[in-house]
Amino acid sequence: MRGLPRDERPRLKKLVRIGTLNVGTLTGKSREVADLMKRKNIQIVCLQETRWKGENVKEIGGGVILFYKGNDGKRNGRRIAVSKALNDSVSAVRTISDRIITVRVDRKDVCWTIISVYAPQTGCSEEEKSSST
Repeated sequence: MRGLPRDERPRLKKLVRIGTLNVGTLTGKSREVADLMKRKNIQIVCLQETRWKGENVKEIGGGVILFYKGNDGKRNGRRIAVSKALNDSVSAVRTISDRIITVRVDRKDVCWTIISVYAPQTGCSEEEKSSST
């Protein structure tokens, strides 16, 4: 019986670290996020509860790029921070709803779609928890 061309699992040449962080509000903390990413060697961080309005790409320090698409600045905003090593590989950032954001990373050998979903905390009202937008 013929096997697959490769019998063993291929090993990654470089590990990519992805994290998530609930910041409460990003105002004044963006530099802390960049420092955390550098210190812990994290390439992509999904941020929740950022409270920033609008749509933009912003460098927050240390080569970290912050992608954000926000509606109204309420507390359940989502943002994605990408390290300098991967920021040229980001091909698309999409907001699916006010709780879901995706980023597509295209490298020469692999493509990733990272999805960040925000779920309301226990302190939120039942109306906020059950809303689908």
